[in-house]
Amino acid sequence: MTVLTGLHDRVFGAIERAGDRWLLGLTARFAFAAVLWIYFLNSARTKVGEGISGFFSIAPGAYYQIALPAVEAAGGDVGAVPFLPWGLLVFLGTYAEFLLPLLIVIGLFSRLAALGMIGFIAVQTLVDVTVHQIGAEAIGGLFDRFPDSIIADQRLLWLVPLSVVVLKGPGLLSLDHLLARRRDQAHT
Repeated sequence: MTVLTGLHDRVFGAIERAGDRWLLGLTARFAFAAVLWIYFLNSARTKVGEGISGFFSIAPGAYYQIALPAVEAAGGDVGAVPFLPWGLLVFLGTYAEFLLPLLIVIGLFSRLAALGMIGFIAVQTLVDVTVHQIGAEAIGGLFDRFPDSIIADQRLLWLVPLSVVVLKGPGLLSLDHLLARRRDQAHT
């Protein structure tokens, strides 16, 4: 048994050491890009106008998606929604949904961007549950026999690669690593 556990430790220890500085962060960013980047990009695109110039204007639908109680309080008139705090929240939420996923994918300010996305997903979940009042079947529950609920199961899986990037960094194949290497070379 000692020989077997020793062999196990040597083999998997070597694999862990070989990939420690680059594999985990890269894999987490790849999983995020492959599964969630287009989801968030498409969601963000519903919150701005059409075309290149439309990118710089918040669409009325963004208010309905993010700040529905404020729109209802304004009688359905998006223009009557106060900028503070609601308009600012819609503005920041809209452009964060474009910017943060991009930063994660390219590996620039990755840890901050991943932390921001964790906060974004928390707010998104809160809005889905409290404002859009999704049903209990969509919320689901952890440790049940159904692994497909939109909130409990799916969003937990979204948080895993983001947590890896926050804790371990983006890996060697990232702009963060490139900038750090240049900074280190400039100081030597």
